[in-house]
Amino acid sequence: MALIKACKGILPQFGKDCYLAENATVVGDVIMGDLCSVWFSAVIRGDVNSIRIGNKVNIQDGAVLHCTYEKTKVILGDHVSIGHNALVHGCTIEDNVLIGMGAIIMDNCYIESNCIIAAGAVLLENTRVEAWSIYAGVPAKKVKTLSPELFEGEVQRIASNYVMYSEWFKE
Repeated sequence: MALIKACKGILPQFGKDCYLAENATVVGDVIMGDLCSVWFSAVIRGDVNSIRIGNKVNIQDGAVLHCTYEKTKVILGDHVSIGHNALVHGCTIEDNVLIGMGAIIMDNCYIESNCIIAAGAVLLENTRVEAWSIYAGVPAKKVKTLSPELFEGEVQRIASNYVMYSEWFKE
């Protein structure tokens, strides 16, 4: 069973039909929507500020979600995929976004809907990512506009697949 722990008297809340891996950690002021999954060794720390997670969100293996005390919160929209070992810190991510493996999203970043942040990208503090963009590099910059085919083939496919994968572990 996952480590689900209260902090300052606040216990995480989960929507319907979520999956949490046995060694996932979810702490404090975290509210998660329906059909979400938190995978092996992922950590969601709502200890120093709040974390809000929409529906059909997957937090993949080794990813970390955290905030800055009294300054930043994490807000994730619906259909968001946080890739393996990504670090998402004190930022807002709208709907239908793929955060690639090992990406780092710093405080006060704002990622609009329908975007991909490439594997290994680093979004510096206060970066705003416009809708339908692909950002890559260190520091991350827009490299191109997201095509409808790539959106459907990657962003939507991965979010849907992780709902399916989680079913395999709920038996």
